[in-house]
Order: sequence, then C-alpha cells, then structure tokens
Amino acid sequence: VQLVESGGGLVQPGGSLRLSCAASGFTFSTYYMSWVRQAPGKGLEWVSSIHSDGKITYYADSVKGRFTISRDNAKNTVYLQMNSLKSEDTALYYCAPKAPYDVSGNYWGQGTQVTVSS
Repeated sequence: VQLVESGGGLVQPGGSLRLSCAASGFTFSTYYMSWVRQAPGKGLEWVSSIHSDGKITYYADSVKGRFTISRDNAKNTVYLQMNSLKSEDTALYYCAPKAPYDVSGNYWGQGTQVTVSS
C-alpha cells in the first residue's frame, strides 16, 4: 500500500485548502477511503469517509458543512476540500483505506500538514 498526501499548507482562518491523496498498491475502487487528522499533542481524530462508489459520505460533526470529501476512482485519488478553516483544524492529515469512524491500524502515508493561523 502506498499513499501520498498533498495540498497542505499555511492558511488564514476562513481560508480554503484542497487535500489530495494518491493511492496505489491495492484495489482502490473497492475500498472506503477516509481522512484522519492528528493535532499537535493530541490523538488521531477521524474526519471524513467516502464509500467505494463515491455516493455515500460521512463527516465528523466538527467539519460537517465545511469539508467535502470526494474521489476519482479512475485516478486512484481521494480529495478533501476544506473551506472556512479554523485554527482548530490545524493538524497533520492522513488518508487511509479505512471504514467510517475507524482510526485504528496502520497509516502508510507521511501525511500533509495543515496550519490555520493569522
């Protein structure tokens, strides 16, 4: 399994970022994909998941209405559009082929850092 997250950066509160995750080494189109984050000094927090067919999505209450998850199975890529960013969204963001709400197990990517600060 290989996962390469990208798109993070420094953004002001209220700003937007779009994260991408390129996957390989497994049959991407048959797996749920999820985004999980880890803020400094805190544990892993599940953020969002998307069904293998892209038609069903799930969001943590903390990001609902601000974040949108999507996927392109032809490109083996999952995205996270993040709008109205807040300082509490600052974290290292990982993608993983995990079911909704699951933060256990392995993470194969390096993550992408999102920092929300003025």
